[in-house]
Amino acid sequence: MARRTWFSPSVLLIVIAGGAVGVALRAAVVVPLGGLSHPLVVPAATLAINLVGAFLLGIIVGRLADHAPRLRAFLGTGVMGGFTTYSAFAVQSVTVSSASPLIGLVLIAVSLLGGVVAAVIGLGVGRGMAGRPAEVAASEVEAPEDAE
Repeated sequence: MARRTWFSPSVLLIVIAGGAVGVALRAAVVVPLGGLSHPLVVPAATLAINLVGAFLLGIIVGRLADHAPRLRAFLGTGVMGGFTTYSAFAVQSVTVSSASPLIGLVLIAVSLLGGVVAAVIGLGVGRGMAGRPAEVAASEVEAPEDAE
């Protein structure tokens, strides 16, 4: 049985590069919106980014599964990890909830439930692109192996 490595410097560098791409993409969407006057613009943009990111991550995992682990690390962990943002979601949820509890709860519910639904749809699309059945494979919920 092949032993899995828990750390690979080359995969770490791949994830860092992907994260930089993802953060730049998120900034390209959010930074221009910061000057707009409505207080829900940036939280709405964060919600949209997180839902799109969950969908795209589902496609990446569904399409690649165990194949191309370095590409999966770059796109999934790196780019999508940098593009989406839990910290902004958490802070904006508290801020919006303080000003308007009902809107804050809606933001939280749509973010959490919508993210799961988007990921499920993305997994289905990705598996379809790869010609694989729709059930979740164990390999899709485990960490990808380093293929050095």
